[in-house]
Amino acid sequence: MQIKSAKFVVSNQNVSNCPKTNIPEYAFIGRSNVGKSSLINMLTNQKNLAKTSSRPGKTQLINHFLINDTWNLVDLPGYGYAKVSRSQKNIFQKFITNYFKERKQLISAFVLIDIRHSPLPIDIEFINWLAQNSISFSIILTKCDKLKPNIVQSNLEKYKQKLQEDWEILPNFFITSSSKFLGKEEILDFINEINLSLTKK
Repeated sequence: MQIKSAKFVVSNQNVSNCPKTNIPEYAFIGRSNVGKSSLINMLTNQKNLAKTSSRPGKTQLINHFLINDTWNLVDLPGYGYAKVSRSQKNIFQKFITNYFKERKQLISAFVLIDIRHSPLPIDIEFINWLAQNSISFSIILTKCDKLKPNIVQSNLEKYKQKLQEDWEILPNFFITSSSKFLGKEEILDFINEINLSLTKK
């Protein structure tokens, strides 16, 4: 799939204020500083669609972007180490939880994880929460250009082994690098296949 257009639609903290259209949408989420904004910009062929910052926790709203006039890309606040107050984190947690539980247009989520780190409890807990709430998701491993290919594969296997402690069937994994455009076609083709299957129903 080629991205021909990507337009900002709305930002808000209340799932009831999300777009009322019934087109499919895909949510991107991960720990702060995981490279989410850079990945979104890479996927959409735009430099500044999602705001990048050296300060973790920049995204603080539910951000909707209309892609090719046919589906929504949703940029969600990062969880974890954002430098915000505890009360702000509680607000983030509440509207993120509400979004995943209430948003009927959500087809699938993409959980972004920095490949350079071993499996962290905060990531595993969030992944398990999605599974427990029957929310479809895939895992995107970011910043893969920062490591040698054999280390990337080794860390990928560590995540799979960790998840296999609790699961029989593993989610899809995508190996990516925003600076090298690695994984772009695979992610967009995956979304396109789902969208095509939905039109046939």
